[in-house]
Amino acid sequence: MLLATSAAWFETSLAAARGTTNVRDYLQAFHAADSALTLCVRSVVAAAAVEPVAAAPVAIGEPTQWKLEAAFETGAVTPIAQWPGSLRAPQCLIEAWRLGTRADARAYLLTARGFGRARESQVWLQMELVIDGARIERHWRRVVARPF
Repeated sequence: MLLATSAAWFETSLAAARGTTNVRDYLQAFHAADSALTLCVRSVVAAAAVEPVAAAPVAIGEPTQWKLEAAFETGAVTPIAQWPGSLRAPQCLIEAWRLGTRADARAYLLTARGFGRARESQVWLQMELVIDGARIERHWRRVVARPF
């Protein structure tokens, strides 16, 4: 009976340790993605203040390049050289788009991804940024699922 109880406690300890590791990886990836997203927003706002006309190609309708992992790999910027303890540095993809209802406003879809210690532990975050003259709107979209 004592051996069975010890084995059960050992299995419970292993499961708790794996759960703790997964949560730590998720939080590390989340904070990396959140920091990359914040830095991307700052750089887009700073560039918009200097350059009134967007130099990047503007999509009609909501951008979808972030859904293609290959396009994300080639077009994403790395605002932070390395995130401590992460497999890779966090990345951010900036896509300009035109709002149908507000022709004078410039809109951007910012998608950031952060990594944990393993490639599978990724967190993807998005924000819509709308710049209309001196007014800046930030719309948190959602935590998006990893594209395939």
